[in-house]
Amino acid sequence: MPFYLYQLSYSADAIKSMVANPSDREAAARKLVEALGGKLHHLFFAFGEYDVVCLIEGPDDKFMMAGAAAVASAGTVSKSATTKLMTSADAMAAMTKAGEVTGAYQPPHG
Repeated sequence: MPFYLYQLSYSADAIKSMVANPSDREAAARKLVEALGGKLHHLFFAFGEYDVVCLIEGPDDKFMMAGAAAVASAGTVSKSATTKLMTSADAMAAMTKAGEVTGAYQPPHG
């Protein structure tokens, strides 16, 4: 199954709510991911541009979009980003395939 890096930043109101009433966001995320048929491998709170970073495994891109849309629809996220990840073995297979077809591509000439 594909892996995804999902990053999100909470809205100011969401942070205010979590400080006033802390809740286990990893348990909430795990429940959503599992309901969609995936697996939450890790959820980390982070410093920097994003407040939360998740490593998620799921069946396909529709799964990931559905999860991200469900989270966004709650109105507590100010921004998010999803990056589809590849294993090293998959990347090596892609590079091998690219090597097989390299001559089929003609770069632009300036």
